[in-house]
Amino acid sequence: MLEKRRSAGLLRSLKKPAGLIDFCSNDYLGLARSAVLRHTIEQAVLTRSNLLNGSTGSRLLAGNSALAEEIETEIADFHETEAALIFNSGYDANVGLLASLPQRGDTLLTDELIHASMIDGARLSVANRFKFKHNDLADLENRLQRASGTVYVAIESVYSMDGDLAPLPEIVDLCERYEAALLVDEAHATGVFGPKGGGLVQALGLQNRVFARVHTFGKALGVHGAAVVGSAALHDFLINFARPFVYSTALPPHSLLAIQSVYRFLPECEALIQRLQNLRSYFQQQIEQQLPETEWTSAESPILGLIVPGNDACRAVATHLQQAGFDIRPIVSPTVPAGRERLRICLHAYNSETEIDTLVRALQKIR
Repeated sequence: MLEKRRSAGLLRSLKKPAGLIDFCSNDYLGLARSAVLRHTIEQAVLTRSNLLNGSTGSRLLAGNSALAEEIETEIADFHETEAALIFNSGYDANVGLLASLPQRGDTLLTDELIHASMIDGARLSVANRFKFKHNDLADLENRLQRASGTVYVAIESVYSMDGDLAPLPEIVDLCERYEAALLVDEAHATGVFGPKGGGLVQALGLQNRVFARVHTFGKALGVHGAAVVGSAALHDFLINFARPFVYSTALPPHSLLAIQSVYRFLPECEALIQRLQNLRSYFQQQIEQQLPETEWTSAESPILGLIVPGNDACRAVATHLQQAGFDIRPIVSPTVPAGRERLRICLHAYNSETEIDTLVRALQKIR
């Protein structure tokens, strides 16, 4: 298997940080490297001198704590919903939610571009599963009209490879019309959109009309873990049936305090969020003026994809940019459709207009 992948030029490998200008990571607000947040977390740990080093077990055995439940209440309040349940990662949260919720005879409809974690959860579900065309309301409605049992619709609010936004108001309207429950992965919207970085659902005032949201902490929030937010009934259901929650050792106290610290820190991040949006607008202006012949996936979020068709061509351009000092990675097929290979460029609040200008000039030379 490895040799077959190597022969096809698809072999994956790990790379160490090389000190390049970061246009690659998901650290949109720079909180993963924030000295202020690090100090806040350290102080939170120091004030709780009786903390264990580890959680000692799953939440259903020895791993639950008053601290975990306290933080879940804070997260639920922040996201304006009844309850929150912490998972060890966004992957675990999506797998647990999609694999356990739809039952036999139900229907699970998924956007064709959902994240691999949602795909894996859907594959484990016993429900009938169908894809609909990306952000295509007519195709979604056609699927809803033919669905049976309880119907669930799974989407991302901000798509991780294209960087475009789901038409959330219209999808919410459709789900309500056909009595379907909407599941929204907010991984790349958390910390980036909405009041205090609450996500795109809250930015649009739809929090009371979405059945479940997944908020990931390892991207713009700069720490680790995730939470599913929704009703108290959903919270209790997942405790009983979401296998990644039931059978995983809980996050240690230090991780919980990091999560609590960043949620309490988010109200102070309005300037960072605005800075990120300003950089996105600036980058869009530069590519429209300096790179008019290039094709990009979207300009709606800090994730921008420059289409470079062909795996070899895409890798070659990425290598050239890395040699020029930019940490930019190629996204090749089959991760994305053949012919839609792209350079995935992520913007961050700590990037500068000068870095963007330099990157645009480097792209001009290549293209």
